[in-house]
Amino acid sequence: MLRKTVLILLLMFLLTAFQQRPQPEVRLGIDRLVKEYSHLVEGKRVGLITNPTGLAGDLQTSIDLLHGAERIELTALFGPEHGVRGDIKGGIKIENFKDAKTGIPVYSLYGKTHKPTAEMLADVDVLLFDIQDIGIRPYTYIYTMARAMEAAKEYAIPFVVLDRPNPMGGTLVGGPVLEPEFASGIGLYPIPYVHGMTVGELAKLFNEEFGINCQLTVVPMENWRRDMLFAETGLMWVPTSPHVPRPESCFYMASTGGFGELWTLSEGVGTPLPFELCGAPWIDGERLADAMNELGLPGIHFRSLYFRSYYLRFVNEQCGGVQIHITDFSQYRPLTVAMHLLATIRDLFPEQDFFRHSTRTLSFDRAFGTDRVRKDLMVGKSATEILAGWEQELEEFRNVRGRYLIYE
Repeated sequence: MLRKTVLILLLMFLLTAFQQRPQPEVRLGIDRLVKEYSHLVEGKRVGLITNPTGLAGDLQTSIDLLHGAERIELTALFGPEHGVRGDIKGGIKIENFKDAKTGIPVYSLYGKTHKPTAEMLADVDVLLFDIQDIGIRPYTYIYTMARAMEAAKEYAIPFVVLDRPNPMGGTLVGGPVLEPEFASGIGLYPIPYVHGMTVGELAKLFNEEFGINCQLTVVPMENWRRDMLFAETGLMWVPTSPHVPRPESCFYMASTGGFGELWTLSEGVGTPLPFELCGAPWIDGERLADAMNELGLPGIHFRSLYFRSYYLRFVNEQCGGVQIHITDFSQYRPLTVAMHLLATIRDLFPEQDFFRHSTRTLSFDRAFGTDRVRKDLMVGKSATEILAGWEQELEEFRNVRGRYLIYE
């Protein structure tokens, strides 16, 4: 009997041990809000801009955490692209509705308006933003934040950003700085393609540099360092959108994300490896892989392959191309890889003009925030020349950026 009891107790201990996940090293803004910054929301009617990435360190949603908290009245939810619960396809406009779980009104910021209206904010005393960004300029969530900050200023409502890690770390900065004439829903402000900032730091920069001037508070993370990759934080990754399934996807998207705008190249969207591939039916993958590997770009290896897309471009067509294998994230430079890929494809396959769809070139230019990339490629400039062309503007941005960094 004693032996049986001991075995049962041992089994219970082991089950408990396996069920307990170690606490993450990094404490998020949402976790610190309810413990150390509760004065910002206690006794107030709270509006929350969030999506499925809005999770506390214990994986409880920010919605549930605030909805169940004492002395906090969660009165409104605001959803960006893909919606509050992540159940909407990218690019689809979303209507207002009530959240099935909580009964709280959900207002769409990716439908008839991208900015909260007076009616939406009628029952809100403080507006919170809790969404995971991926660290690149052409991603809509940071502009949802910016427009909401504008509304907060207009209606004299305090705005609080619950900070989260930049999954690529906080030191990588690269790519052209957006030119005002190419501003769009995937780029409102003159920041580089890869900005190296957290959403909280971006909010500070947007607020002061671009004249929003709302009453902004950033609830900072604890224990996050600028040299941290997401895997080092101890936090669990939730896909920020359907084609960003892993934190590493952010690095790949920073390299190839703009290619898909052309509809003449595949960036792997439609396959199990979104943004990790680059190819087309007319590309010889062996030639491309050999040429790219001969460049000796640091932190990366290119492997030739054949692939087919299940949806979007080149469905049921066999594509040749390369898979990008990052071997050292600390040395990997996404825009260097992007420019060398485009220039090498141009030089190896001159009979194929990947800018031939004139209706798609504006989308490509908006993604890169300039038409210089396209024009430089078309006149035969090398990747090295193209990259050198934006170094001065990057240096100027780094000087501005430094004023708004929170973490060492």
